[in-house]
Amino acid sequence: MTAPAPTTPRSWRERVPALLVLEDGRTFRGQAYGAHGETFGEAVFNTGMSGYQETLTDPSYHRQVVVMTAPQIGNTGWNDEDDESKQIWVAGYVVRDPARVASNWRSNRSLDEALVDQGIVGISGIDTRALTRHLRERGAMRVGIFSGERLAEPAELLERVLRAPEMKGADLCAEVATTETYVVPAIGAKKFTVAAVDLGIKGMTPHRMAERGIEVHVLPANATAEDIAAVQPDGVFFSNGPGDPATADHQVAVLREVLAKKTPFFGICFGNQILGRALGFGTYKLKYGHRGINQPVQDRTTGKVEVTAHNHGFAVEAPLDRVSDTPFGRAEVSHVCLNDDVVEGLQCLDTPAFSVQYHPEAAAGPHDAAYLFDRFVSLMEGQRA
Repeated sequence: MTAPAPTTPRSWRERVPALLVLEDGRTFRGQAYGAHGETFGEAVFNTGMSGYQETLTDPSYHRQVVVMTAPQIGNTGWNDEDDESKQIWVAGYVVRDPARVASNWRSNRSLDEALVDQGIVGISGIDTRALTRHLRERGAMRVGIFSGERLAEPAELLERVLRAPEMKGADLCAEVATTETYVVPAIGAKKFTVAAVDLGIKGMTPHRMAERGIEVHVLPANATAEDIAAVQPDGVFFSNGPGDPATADHQVAVLREVLAKKTPFFGICFGNQILGRALGFGTYKLKYGHRGINQPVQDRTTGKVEVTAHNHGFAVEAPLDRVSDTPFGRAEVSHVCLNDDVVEGLQCLDTPAFSVQYHPEAAAGPHDAAYLFDRFVSLMEGQRA
C-alpha cells in the first residue's frame, strides 16, 4: 500500500489571529486552528499524549472545549478507521503546537483539515500549560474561542461567554445518542444478548462485547424498561455520555426496574453515575474532572492498580470505608482513583450489577481494564446457571 502524501495544515499558511476568553476574564491570544468563527463550551483539559482522534469523536465531550496538555498534536493526521462515532463532538479545540506535517500510513488528511471539514473552531500557539494550571486552580469554567470576523474587544467577547449555558444541570445524552435501535452482531458464536442503552456510546464498546460472543442491541437514551425487556437480554449495559447525571431521572427509573428483576447490569462513566443514583447515592461536579489515558485506579476487589482512560467531570458520592445498604441490597465502592480518592466503580453484593467511572474499551488508552468485559460475561453466565 502506498502511503498518502503528507499534507500541510491550512492554519500554518494563514496565521489568522484568535482569542480564547475564559468566564473569569482571563484571555489567551493565538492563531486560528481548524474552522474560523466562534464557539462556546466548558473548558477542560486532557492529559493524553496520543489518541486525539478518539477523543475528538467521543460523544462525552459534547459541549466541551478540550485543551490538550501534550505540546504537539496532529502528527499522525486523521484516518477513516479510528472514529468512535459519526462526527467530532467537542465544541472547540485548543493546542499549543500543531504538527506542521501529518505523516502516517493510515492518514487520509491532516487534523486541521478534519476540524475545518466539520466546522470545529480551535486555537493554537497559546501556552496550554499556563491554561491548564489556571483550570486546575480555578476549576473548569465556560470559555469562548473567537477568530476571523467574530473577533471583537475582550470585554464584549466575555459578555458572550457569560451568556453561554453551564455544564451543571445540562441534559445532553439525548443530543448525542442514536434515535433508532441497531444491532452489533456477535463475532463468532453468539453466547449472549445485551441491551445497551446509548447515552453517548463509543463505537469500540459494543465491539469489545461482540468479541466475547455478545450480540449487542443498542437502544436510544430514552428507551423504557419495556423496550429493554423486548430484547430479551441476558444483560443490560448503560454507556458513557455527556452532561449532568442529576438530570437523568428517566434513566435512573429504568435502571431501578432492571435491578429489581436482577438482570445482570454493567455501566461505564455516565452509566456508573446512574447506577449510583439508582442505589440512592448522590452525584457532584468535580473541580476540573479526569480526562486522559493515564489515570491510576485501584480495583479494591483484587488490589490491582490499573492505568485507565477517563473522561468525566461528575462523580458518585458514596462512602469508601464501608458497605452501604441500598434498596437493592448491599453495595460497595469497588474502584477508587489513587490521585484523589474519587469513586471510580460500584459493585452490588446482592444484585448482579457493577459499574466503573472510566473507559475499559480503551479507545484511546491502555488495555488494563479490558477484564471488566469478561467480568460482565461471568455475571451473565452465573445468572444463567
